[in-house]
This record gives sequence, structure tokens and C-alpha cells, in this order.
Amino acid sequence: MARKKPRSKDTVGQVGLGIMGGAFARHLLADGFRVIGHDPSARAARALKRAGGEAVRSAAEVAARARVIITSLPSSAAMESAYFGKAGIAAGARPGTVVIEASTMTLGLKEKIHRRLARQGVILLDCPISGTGAQAAAKDIIVYASGDRGAFSRHRRVFDGFARGTYYCGEFGTGSKLKFVANLLVTIHNLSTAEAMVVGEKAGLDLGLLYQVIGDGAGSSRMFQVRGPLMVAGHYLPPHMKSEIYQKDIDIIDAFARRLKCPTPLFSGSLPFYTAALRQGWGRHDTAAIHAVLRKRAGLKGATPRCPSRRAAKGR
Repeated sequence: MARKKPRSKDTVGQVGLGIMGGAFARHLLADGFRVIGHDPSARAARALKRAGGEAVRSAAEVAARARVIITSLPSSAAMESAYFGKAGIAAGARPGTVVIEASTMTLGLKEKIHRRLARQGVILLDCPISGTGAQAAAKDIIVYASGDRGAFSRHRRVFDGFARGTYYCGEFGTGSKLKFVANLLVTIHNLSTAEAMVVGEKAGLDLGLLYQVIGDGAGSSRMFQVRGPLMVAGHYLPPHMKSEIYQKDIDIIDAFARRLKCPTPLFSGSLPFYTAALRQGWGRHDTAAIHAVLRKRAGLKGATPRCPSRRAAKGR
């Protein structure tokens, strides 16, 4: 049975219109929702307007005009401001408002926001995203939704509007725990992709050929497919995820595993390479830039060897 399309008056609020949030807004607009959004970046606000949404001056205004809101924010400071600042969500939200919190943050921070909003009758759902910015742009992300099941079910169409798939995972916080596990694997697989590229280059292989052939076999991974083309090109812009922002995710996962007293040998072993990427000036580039760190350690210089046909380098 076909999914019922939203009525034109169905409104979704969006707070945070960066790489991820901006993609959510565009997909929701394309799916027939009306989107009202706020971001402190004038550039992000203009992009929403060009896509057909309405940009407003504060998160409080978004909350006053939308009964369901999505937040996608880059830091704990941004979270505090967006939710509890003078013109934050809490200042405009009415009882019964549902907030889909899609950022990757510590579970403690999300639980604190959950409790504070609950005092005024606002429901927060913990719904982190699995996928890169490029995947979000292609509507190729998965949502790990957790929290009030009734609220989740009432707004299932919203999730379907911006994600390829959504899992309801249980009580509040389960989504974040799953996200930490997912990003632990992303951290490892990104480095393993870079390692494979450098070994291939040292062996004299054409990297476009390597990407095409290995990507179609048992040695592939989703990160190999997503970040391999950036490494083949030796160019890590535009970023799917900036290295300086991903460091926040790494720190969260590391602290989470330490609290569990759980050994993470592969994840822990990868951390120095991400730190080195920041020290070498790759902070505003995609996390694929750890490839440059390994190339330097391997004594490789100059541009990466590229496939004569750029088709392989661009991926599929």
C-alpha cells in the first residue's frame, strides 16, 4: 500500500540547517511538507529559502509555529543555545510538541534536555543518524529512533520524508548507543580504506582500478564506497563530514567505551591518525583526509595516481 502523502498544510520545524539539517529540509520540501527553519548562518537560511522553505529569526519562532521539530546541531554549546537560550525552542514550544533530536551528542546531554523539556510537556525523541552528509543529500541515511513510541508513530511520515529507513529502537537513549557503535565502525573502516589505498599506491596500482575492483568484492565496506573516491582523487573537499567536527564524535565514543570498561583495540588504534589529520591542517576537510596522513608516513609525495577514466574515481 502506498504511503499517504502529507497535506500541504503539514508543517515541520527545522533547527540547524547545516550539511545534514539542510538535506533533511530539502527532502521534506520535496515530499510535500512545509518547512519552517532557523540557523544562525545566513547562508544556510538563504539555502532553505531557495529550496522553498521559510527561514525565521529564532528557534523559538520555529517551535511556536510547528508541532514537530527536527534538530541537527554541531556541538553541546549549540544545543544549549538552540534549546534553552533566550530565543530557544523551550521559549516557544507548546505542550505536546515533539522534537526529533538527530545530532550525535553524549547520552548524558540528551537525557538532560529530555528531562527539562518534559517539565513543560514537550516530548524529545533521541534519533541519531547513520550516514554521511553526501548520503543525507541522496536520502540514503538510516535513523535510529528511540523514546516515546506513540510520538514516534504519530510522526512516522516525517521520518520517511528525509530518510531511506528508520528503526524504532526502544527506550530513550537506545538510539544514541547504537549510533556510538555505528560510528565506532565508521572510524575503523575509514582508516582501513585509507590504509588499503596507500598500500595499493605503494605497490604501483592505479587507484581508480583498485577502488572499482575492491569495491565490488568481499573487502569492501560502506566507508570504502563513500570515501574511496575522495582518496582516489587525493582531494577531500567538499567534506561529507569535517574532520574537526568528527573529532567530537570520536571523543564521545571513546568516553562511552571507557565508561563501559570495554576494550576497543581497533578503534583506539585509529585515534592517533585522526589527531594527526587535525594537526596537519585537515580540520575543515573530510575525514577521508586521514589518507593524506598515511601517505605522508609512507613517504609518498605528489598527487595520487588516478584512473585514466574518471568514472571509477567518481564512484557509483
